[in-house]
Amino acid sequence: MTRENLQRIAMVIEFDGRPFHGWQQQDNATSVQAELQRALASIDGQSIKTVAAGRTDTGVHAEALLLHADVCAERWNRSHRAYVHGCNSKLPDAIRVTGVRAVGNDFHARFDCRERSYRYQIWNRTTASALQVWRHWWMPRPLDFDAMSQAAAICLGECDFSALRAANCQASSSVRTISDIRVEQHGYCIALHISADAFLYHMVRNLVGNLVAVGVGRFSPKEFSELLLSGDRTKGAATAPAWGLYFTDAVYENFRASDLIGGL
Repeated sequence: MTRENLQRIAMVIEFDGRPFHGWQQQDNATSVQAELQRALASIDGQSIKTVAAGRTDTGVHAEALLLHADVCAERWNRSHRAYVHGCNSKLPDAIRVTGVRAVGNDFHARFDCRERSYRYQIWNRTTASALQVWRHWWMPRPLDFDAMSQAAAICLGECDFSALRAANCQASSSVRTISDIRVEQHGYCIALHISADAFLYHMVRNLVGNLVAVGVGRFSPKEFSELLLSGDRTKGAATAPAWGLYFTDAVYENFRASDLIGGL
């Protein structure tokens, strides 16, 4: 199909990460991307490639992950709803398309993204939750909320986050700019909200692991600051588990992923 017969669309999805080996399509594992491309192909009658604002690991969830795809312009103009409700009828229950819009042919979900946001949830109670077991990281030890908040605030702004990057991270630079970071508590849930221009591999989960180390008294906020300055990942705490992490938003020049939710 020629370029003039195609319409590029931006699509927002939410998913439960438990059944999938992350976003990216793989030869021998179930992925969110493969399931979505299969659904789109059944709507369009042709193979469709998707590109997302960011990749998620096995077990990580998403509330508003944005992607782009080139679909049949005639099919799109005939019924936009097919790319929401039609796709959802063909997707597993753990994935839902929540919004879609037409974009220019030069729009790129990954390279045009100016900011990405995540939330990490910790269940801080002496007993685990029967209802939230795959929605939080259960931490039975008491956590010092104020100390965790102080340590998190140290990360605000531009910083070299080598101390929070995974050993196999392939990014050419470890410098990132965090525009917003907050630790909030609601009942037994402690949540880290974080937004940045981009993230290193396992950066958020490594940050949470270190914030919990601060919360239980292993590190002071000052010692956490020294860890960041050292750039040495081996001096930090263990990586937090994947299932407490959510991709929550992606920001572009004229809109954000969450703006599209509920459309059509």
